[in-house]
Amino acid sequence: MSTAAGLVALVLGVVLVVGAADLFVDGLLGVGRRLGVAPFVLSVALSGFETENLAAGIATNAKGLPGAAAGTILGGITFLALAVAGLGAVIAPMRVELPWRFAVWTAIAPLPLFAVASDGHVSRIEGGLLIVWFAIALIGAARSGRNLLGDHDGERERHPFARLVVGLGVLTGGGWLLSDGLRTVVRNLGIAPTLLGNTALAASVEAEELARVAVPARRGRPELALGNIAGTIIHFAAFNAGVIALVKPLTLDHDTTRYYLPAATVCPAILAVVLLTRRRLGRAEGAILTALYAAYLTGAILLAN
Repeated sequence: MSTAAGLVALVLGVVLVVGAADLFVDGLLGVGRRLGVAPFVLSVALSGFETENLAAGIATNAKGLPGAAAGTILGGITFLALAVAGLGAVIAPMRVELPWRFAVWTAIAPLPLFAVASDGHVSRIEGGLLIVWFAIALIGAARSGRNLLGDHDGERERHPFARLVVGLGVLTGGGWLLSDGLRTVVRNLGIAPTLLGNTALAASVEAEELARVAVPARRGRPELALGNIAGTIIHFAAFNAGVIALVKPLTLDHDTTRYYLPAATVCPAILAVVLLTRRRLGRAEGAILTALYAAYLTGAILLAN
């Protein structure tokens, strides 16, 4: 496969997994309503269920690109905590009373991943432990931040079971297409897969998160925007990392353990501190978070060179 074809496959894969993930989640929500599951429970459980990110991580790790796979987790966490929160605040400033326990759960969510991954390897057993931590952290965050994730019924989705099945199928195919394109680009252009996974891939797969933050903030529901960021961070740091390692143990290179892993551990804490001390996420705070992400990108590029 040529470089141009690899780039086309990479872009098409990202488009497919992003679109299919929305279809899959819509179907899952519709099925939940049909089965009588409370919307509040669904919103907490699915706020960070980023299936496109998980599919990309599993596929790239299975294809022998563990640095890029880890990047979908670690780069995604950093992108959410700094870029999405920062740019979202610049677009739509937010003022919200964030319960301190909710902020604490957000800040400590990546700590177990840091503990098990610092030696450069995440085994299947450690992946299983991360899944257990995910359940604990998600329940803790939901219980402490119920006011952030208010109940809302939303519109009833048509054909939810079909949406669920089709979304899952397209999601799987898109994830493999993305990984094939990524591997071709890495091989032909000589771009370090760890750099690509932690920056461009993480940002491209998670780009829609900016809309999911800015739109509710503009509509006067900033607590939903912040709840989405926090829930997604918990999912990435525990659920996604655990599932990827369960499918195939994850090996982390030196750059990941010394730069990307610490960054993903610290950035949610930075966001939590800003929210607790400032009680808002205005344009000034958003600009600072965005500048920190720019510094992170600069450091990643220098590290790769």
